[in-house]
Amino acid sequence: MTAFMQFLKDLLYDSGKAFGLIYDGGHKIWAGFNLPPLTLDIIFLLIAAACAAAFIAINALFIIWFERKISARMQLRRGPNRVGIFGIFQTVADTIKLLIKEDITPKAVDKLAFFLGPLLVMTSTFMVFLVMPFGKGLIAADLNIGVIYILAVTGLTVLGLLCAGWGSNNKYSLIGGMRSAAQIVSYEIPNVLVMLTIVLLSGSMKLGDIIAAQPTVGYVWMQPVAFIIFLIASNAEINRGPFDLPEAESELVSGFITEYSGMKFAFFFLAEYTNLFIAGALGAVLFLGGWTGPVLPPFMWFMIKSYFVVFLLMWIRWTFPRIRVDHLMEFAWKVLIPIALLNLVVTAFVIKFH
Repeated sequence: MTAFMQFLKDLLYDSGKAFGLIYDGGHKIWAGFNLPPLTLDIIFLLIAAACAAAFIAINALFIIWFERKISARMQLRRGPNRVGIFGIFQTVADTIKLLIKEDITPKAVDKLAFFLGPLLVMTSTFMVFLVMPFGKGLIAADLNIGVIYILAVTGLTVLGLLCAGWGSNNKYSLIGGMRSAAQIVSYEIPNVLVMLTIVLLSGSMKLGDIIAAQPTVGYVWMQPVAFIIFLIASNAEINRGPFDLPEAESELVSGFITEYSGMKFAFFFLAEYTNLFIAGALGAVLFLGGWTGPVLPPFMWFMIKSYFVVFLLMWIRWTFPRIRVDHLMEFAWKVLIPIALLNLVVTAFVIKFH
């Protein structure tokens, strides 16, 4: 019983040690049947992928409900309050509705590009979870180039949105796809400069090392300007208000999503809210100390900090009105990028001569 209690404690507070015991024990049992160890490794990877997929689905359902309630409070409304307690099952009902809706493919679309759009967007979102540090040892692969990996795989989103815009054979969709590509590429630059600032401070691109290098209060107090830039650029990269120009309903009739229905539309919707969580998680890792914190298990601290950043991003969305597209691009190139670059240079000088 003592060994079992110790295992449960490790599972909560040092997941890497607990999963190491499971991995080693599994391989000993597997070897007893004279089966190749590679097969078990593949099974473990498939289980990890299934857990990530389940987390993405459940987390998206919660985050949609959470934003509905937050936006309702900001607008003096109640939000979902009929289906389940506090309306918690409203998003489940909406998901069922999407699943049973007819998946229509317009006749004139470029079918390959049309199908690749939602697939690329969802794939790039899913791949980020390979390096997401949910807790101490609770990470699929803590790569030495974790920051570069995240920037690389999230770049696939641009290709997905361009495929959706071009493949739809619709001028509104095409404009939305082109806007999205320009917007994401533009706001990726200040985000990269912010991440480089944190890499300079921590001396590593490994997300686990970045968390370990932070002081108790995190880097947010040392880099408040970088944190503000990160919030603004992240909101723009995931196409959320006031930067939701690629979907602008009033002028583009939802832009690159116009011709999509059923599960293809659901993939875009799921990717948007999962990317919202990813932005919150990266904010927690880079600025708030990730999983570190007293008393509570590391996973809980990670989720609390991630959802705090998610709340800030929602607050931004429901506070500011949509801006003009030319103002959007000018703000990135004439304001955010110079400030982020200056912040990076000052940080480098302070580290060099401190």
